[in-house]
Amino acid sequence: MITIRKATIEDLPVLLEFEQGVLNAERPMDKTLKASKTYYYDIPNLISDSMVELVIAEINGIIAGCGYARIKKARDCFQFNQFSYLGFMFTKEDYRGKGVNHSIMNYLYNWSLSKGIYEVRLEVYPTNIAAIKSYEKSGMTCSMQTMRIDLRSKNLKDSD
Repeated sequence: MITIRKATIEDLPVLLEFEQGVLNAERPMDKTLKASKTYYYDIPNLISDSMVELVIAEINGIIAGCGYARIKKARDCFQFNQFSYLGFMFTKEDYRGKGVNHSIMNYLYNWSLSKGIYEVRLEVYPTNIAAIKSYEKSGMTCSMQTMRIDLRSKNLKDSD
């Protein structure tokens, strides 16, 4: 059985390990990420911020995954004033395919609803097919894809 609970500062060592797991998984998908040890998140702040719900998934007392929802102000062009941004979605390899991510997302959806938030968004690399399938199983659909270019590698010429 999967249990979801709010992360505490005592979970910091495991969360720091998970953060490196996210980075290691995403480096092959994003050549702009540093090859050396680096960090995505200010985890202690995620734990203490009242606008964030950082949660842990446990199976038989073993921490199997994590994720957070952060309430963000929406741009004026949207029909909603605020949305929940999901991040730090991670499941240990041995527990993938067992519903951990789905349970975390459902918990975060319910947390968002409890705050009066109906719009939920996240970012995922388009080559991360397993994550995309997992998010789609939780009801998400693709909205926009981010494009980029490294101008140091581009031979810019005038074109008509």
